[in-house]
Amino acid sequence: MTLTLGIDIGTYETKGVLVDESGKVVAEARHGHEMIVPRPGWAEHRAEEDWWGDFVTVTKALLADGGVDPSEIVAVACSAIGPCMLPVDADGAPLMNGVLYGVDTRAMAEVEDLTDRIGGDTILDRCGNALTSQSVGPKILWLKRQQPELYARTAKILTSTSFIVHRLTGEYVIDHYTAANFSPLYDVATQDWCFDLADDIATPDMLPRLLWSGEIAGRITDAAAAETGLAPGTPVTAGTIDAAAEALSVGVRDPGDMMMMYGSTIFIIALTPERVRDGRLWYAPWLFPGEHASMAGLATSGTLTHWFRDQFAKELPRDGAFPTLAAEAEAIPAGAEGLLFLPYFSGERTPIHDPHAKGAIFGLNLTHTRGHVFRAVLEGIALGTAHVTETYAEAGAPPSRVLAVGGGVNNAIWLQSTSDASRLPQDICRATTGASYGDAFLARVAIGGAEPGDITDWNPVERRVEPMSSPLPGMFPLFRRLYEQTKDIARDLSA
Repeated sequence: MTLTLGIDIGTYETKGVLVDESGKVVAEARHGHEMIVPRPGWAEHRAEEDWWGDFVTVTKALLADGGVDPSEIVAVACSAIGPCMLPVDADGAPLMNGVLYGVDTRAMAEVEDLTDRIGGDTILDRCGNALTSQSVGPKILWLKRQQPELYARTAKILTSTSFIVHRLTGEYVIDHYTAANFSPLYDVATQDWCFDLADDIATPDMLPRLLWSGEIAGRITDAAAAETGLAPGTPVTAGTIDAAAEALSVGVRDPGDMMMMYGSTIFIIALTPERVRDGRLWYAPWLFPGEHASMAGLATSGTLTHWFRDQFAKELPRDGAFPTLAAEAEAIPAGAEGLLFLPYFSGERTPIHDPHAKGAIFGLNLTHTRGHVFRAVLEGIALGTAHVTETYAEAGAPPSRVLAVGGGVNNAIWLQSTSDASRLPQDICRATTGASYGDAFLARVAIGGAEPGDITDWNPVERRVEPMSSPLPGMFPLFRRLYEQTKDIARDLSA
């Protein structure tokens, strides 16, 4: 038996699996960490503790719990939250906390400056994406402007996955899918770094070498082996962002396939026959050459359920709070008896790209209970997701198949509300382990032990959620109007 190791570093938790040649999971492990919010609009992780420390902890647990000889592991692949921005020195040591993906909105002044200077149409044409809080380029420029002493010491700009790969192999690499989020520093036509749009952000030597996710980046060094327990010389792939690995894990392979990831955020990936040009969505080359992906994501989703539990269910045992809250919400009819919820607690990413958007609970009266509000939270996330799927249709890329994955698929109200609001069925595969499972499969592909299409044999569809009769489609226009009629107030509050 040979095994592949897949590890995914998420916003709040790192998960790892060991998987055999048939796709059977032989060991699983996980380790939690926190998202650091030092001030409103900022979101960070500690690269040493939360990324590398978790990787080491989970790997050792997998080896011990599975009773595995490290020599049985034939390849390693890692995914992580992204795109992140981490400056490191000449030795690869982090110079600050990692700045997280689009939930971190600290560089919005740089987004506006670069867009004005380069031109929005030029950026969209060359880079495939409008500049938003998801873009890494503005965050590097923020570092240069706000932390010039750190910028002067910066040898490389890494993201979460490339930091792990460097620790494992000593190589500085990044996959094309992740690199496309470095706008305005990545040209989607040439599929290479570009510096002519903004030569004051970074120099060529500061960015990692580009690879496809299925390529081998390097091999486990002696130092990494000593820390992790893995065998020296084990191949390591270039890796990718967690959402891409999650999409791969459930069989997103053909144009028209869409992954709906229920996690700390809702993240959506749709494969398309050609590049989708729409500034409301994100674009990237897919994990393999010649393929295209169109992405979208809410800023806060599962994060809101944690917030609700911690603020309004403090009397409940932490581990048992969610079942109790779910039961309370189940007792409330769809539509939460007139409550509307805007899930914009960290601004919003797609499709409105508004860092000043605010969360709201609207329609409260004295008959509403905690169960009403929790149901409204889940339905508000579902309505925000429906706004995204409507945008795909408007952009000429409606999904032909939706595959749901992530911890949130175990929340029946959230899952059903999403199908009801969007009027789309959702398929759920047998294994919902997520990105770490996709990583293990990608590791097998990278060494020639599988073809990308083999994932459907590893992880077949097991059930389907169909849209039901619900008031949510009728509430969608009200949801849209509530944002439009409060966005100016939200911007003034930000000021």
